[in-house]
Amino acid sequence: MSDTLVYTSDTIIALATPSGIGAIGVIRLSGPDAIALVNEVFAGKDLSIQHTHTIHFGTIRDGNQIIDEVLVSLFVGPKSYTRENVVEISTHGSAFIIESIIKLLIRKGARPANPGEFTLRAFLNGQLDLSQAEAVADLIASNSQASHQVAMQQMRGGFSGELQHLRDQLIHFAAMIELELDFGEEDVEFANREQLKGLIYQIQRILHRLIQSFEQGNVMKNGVPVVIAGKPNVGKSTLLNALLNEERAIVSEIAGTTRDTVEDEMIIGGLRFRFIDTAGIRETVDSIEAKGVERTHEKIKQAKLIIYLVDPKQSVKEIETQVKYLNELDIPFLVVVNKKDLVNDEFEDQLSVISYQLSDNRQQTTDNRQQTTDNILYISAKNKTGIEDLKLHILRKVNLHAINTDDVLVSNIRHLEALQKTEDSLNRVLVNIDNPITSDFLASDIKQALYYLGEITGQVTTDDLLETIFSKFCIGK
Repeated sequence: MSDTLVYTSDTIIALATPSGIGAIGVIRLSGPDAIALVNEVFAGKDLSIQHTHTIHFGTIRDGNQIIDEVLVSLFVGPKSYTRENVVEISTHGSAFIIESIIKLLIRKGARPANPGEFTLRAFLNGQLDLSQAEAVADLIASNSQASHQVAMQQMRGGFSGELQHLRDQLIHFAAMIELELDFGEEDVEFANREQLKGLIYQIQRILHRLIQSFEQGNVMKNGVPVVIAGKPNVGKSTLLNALLNEERAIVSEIAGTTRDTVEDEMIIGGLRFRFIDTAGIRETVDSIEAKGVERTHEKIKQAKLIIYLVDPKQSVKEIETQVKYLNELDIPFLVVVNKKDLVNDEFEDQLSVISYQLSDNRQQTTDNRQQTTDNILYISAKNKTGIEDLKLHILRKVNLHAINTDDVLVSNIRHLEALQKTEDSLNRVLVNIDNPITSDFLASDIKQALYYLGEITGQVTTDDLLETIFSKFCIGK
């Protein structure tokens, strides 16, 4: 952590809890005059002589008028979130009370905070690096156990620590090569080229693992997209409603009712899933319905899991054609037979053979046979029969629980792009080492790699970058 504080002359204020009527509201101030400003309007203990991390009961007064009874929490800098003086006022959750206190303190000299300004000050004062600050926003937005774990791991510095280790090693070699430039006429070599190559190979292995983790990290952060596909009238909308346990999609016996995608979310086993009900896959002369079918194919290719819903009245040949198409996409899928009460033994046997023939693992064993038939489920969406079993199979297919969330996972597209650029720069270093090239070119490429790593943690920043990141925060954080 940096010991250098960025001293700001102003004190900011904002509501730190959601707007609207509630049991309590928390008003937050940060800045050099935070304690003094609150002390002016607080009737209770003298806040200016109280210890940090203490809470005090009293009233907030505008002159002789009592606005509310409150609890005031003190965090004396640098032992605070922003490393400045921070005060949090817990009031009753009346919108009138909250507005009155904020207006009173603005009159006393505070100013309204910008979005994310508290966390920006924490970053500028070395309390958090940039990737940790972004993780704060992810933590606030997390709505599943998985996204919470990823955000917590990053906020606690796991990602930053790994990147810093890489930078430290590269900085050493960059310094050695820079030293060579000072002795250019003497043809000396301070940076052993073979050791440098070994280091870059080691760093690239770590970069590759981090880049590869983005797919899992992004899914855990934003949810697993699951497409419900199939012919019209097989019960896709009914299945979506059954999974969500609410009437989210319109259900009708008229073919082609769903002409666009319908999406909603739910938590299964601590993971957030985005279920997408699509238009039925069929040939149509209706231009609007045709557009819906086109979007269905687009969504299918973007999915992490496909639920291919079929009707026992469909021809097995037609189902086989569609399953072959899904198998070629290399996306996990489940064949789910709806209206299970209409299934006969002949249909079930034929469907099991199709699944077995299309399985990637085709060895003739009992275990493999069981594995392929596990890809077929029989449900009744209308009667909600087999829905819980389907949820378990969805979890098993996605298999995100196999990922150790204690490992560093990349979940931010900005970080991914910077890691990819770092990898490209190091590839150029490797090419140049094996060619008769001067040290200044090597130094330039290593500096470029260091620059991109520094962009992630905030050791390299621009005003535009900071504005882009912190403008997405809520006011009060």
